Amino acid sequence: MTDLRIQAVGDDASIHDWQYVHNLIIPGDVLSFDDVRDRTGRNRMEVAYLGDALVGCTTVRPPTKDNGATATVIARVLPEYRRRGLGTRLYERALGQARALGAQAVETVVLASNPDGLHFAEQQGFVEFERYLLREGDTVPWIDLRLT
Repeated sequence: MTDLRIQAVGDDASIHDWQYVHNLIIPGDVLSFDDVRDRTGRNRMEVAYLGDALVGCTTVRPPTKDNGATATVIARVLPEYRRRGLGTRLYERALGQARALGAQAVETVVLASNPDGLHFAEQQGFVEFERYLLREGDTVPWIDLRLT
């Protein structure tokens, strides 16, 4: 697994790759190319490759005074690459970024239809504190979890 390559999202190709992973894993909140590009201005976003194959992405929403110095850390791994330690590597990298940005607390969010993601978050020490629907008419809740 030494050929895991992680790079910041910035150019069109990396934006498309991040968008692909996000939209596959979060089909209820599909993002356009412009949506993703806009998020790169607010968040730290990376894509990960195993050799030349896209395997996942991360997002770190930095802590702010408004959110109580809480960062949100999200690691996503494509289903065919799970259970190989890649998610752990991505998560640990993103967690380090959040801590370097001054996070005093760390949260994550998982779509309830992603049991692998929920299990992974719980294995990392996250505990659920809220479930909600993003939009009226949604049927699958989002789960907010906090690192304990």
